[in-house]
Amino acid sequence: MKKFICVLIATVVLATVGCSSKTVTAEYADGDQYEQIGGELNILNWGEYIDPELITLFEQETGVKVTYSEMTSNEDMLIKLSSSDSIYDLCFPSEYIIEQMIASDMLQPLDMSKIPNSKNIAADKLKITDTFDPGNKYSLPYMWGTVGILYNTTMVDEQTASSWNALWNESYSGKIWMYDSVRDSLGVSLLRLGYDLNTRNEDEVAAARDELIKQRPLLAGYGTDNMRDEMINGNAAMCLIYSGDALMCMDSNEDLEFSVPMEGSNVWFDNVVIPKNATNIEAAHAFINFLNDGQIAMRNTEYIYYSTPNQAAMDRLDTFYTENETYNPTEETLERCSVFHDLGDFIEVFNDAWKQVKIN
Repeated sequence: MKKFICVLIATVVLATVGCSSKTVTAEYADGDQYEQIGGELNILNWGEYIDPELITLFEQETGVKVTYSEMTSNEDMLIKLSSSDSIYDLCFPSEYIIEQMIASDMLQPLDMSKIPNSKNIAADKLKITDTFDPGNKYSLPYMWGTVGILYNTTMVDEQTASSWNALWNESYSGKIWMYDSVRDSLGVSLLRLGYDLNTRNEDEVAAARDELIKQRPLLAGYGTDNMRDEMINGNAAMCLIYSGDALMCMDSNEDLEFSVPMEGSNVWFDNVVIPKNATNIEAAHAFINFLNDGQIAMRNTEYIYYSTPNQAAMDRLDTFYTENETYNPTEETLERCSVFHDLGDFIEVFNDAWKQVKIN
């Protein structure tokens, strides 16, 4: 199995003159060294979405005290950031929420002169993120991936898994898991019917809803992280899942494979942003720059299994990642994928449809 945690890239030197002290340096890909900044940096991110030892390394290098909090959803993040006493200096929202935050004037423009490592981000990824953050003015991509079907090859063949119809196949009744997410599950149902992920047509959403209701008797359930164990342990035939989670499962069970169905899918991005009411702006920019160092980005992506947009990291990764289409999908795959966009008030149509799916 692939190592889950890499060796800490740091050297510790103990001074012996006077009282003992500790100095930490790091092998940065571009030779960067960070000045002592100090203060506190409050970060809001998804759970298990960064190598925790990198936070320690950043603290030792800069003297910044990092407080790391976890969010359960983009909507949870919005509630926290909208609070009058919000303390967060950095957060990692998804693409459609970034559109909403820009429209609501909730973000500060990034000062790229303070993020020289932004040059490491691949141009083709910036081209995609430009569709929801024009000019990449307010955000930079942190991790990205696709949504697809993780399937057990001892139960499901490749041809079956090449279509979203697999998730409605009665032959696998009780062995199918769907992701507990309104946009992801309704999005799959829309694509299966030939509709757009970002439709604003009520009839199309209703049709997608009805198909999910028909699917309910076939499901083992709606899940999130728990689905990984079900797939790794061989208890399920297939599930709707993010590519990073799929790769993690595949690394633990050689019978598992991942498919981005022929009808198309979602290519998603989680970007890093600085909220408008952030206080430690200098530390926030320094942390973004730190994350985009090629060596640091490589280590981070190896830890969490999600795809990095950082080309300097990609150039260092071994073939376990670079030659795996789950981690590094082909251009042909990406051409049939699209990002989620902010639906404005129409999201209530999606939410109402999802409530009806879940109560049936």
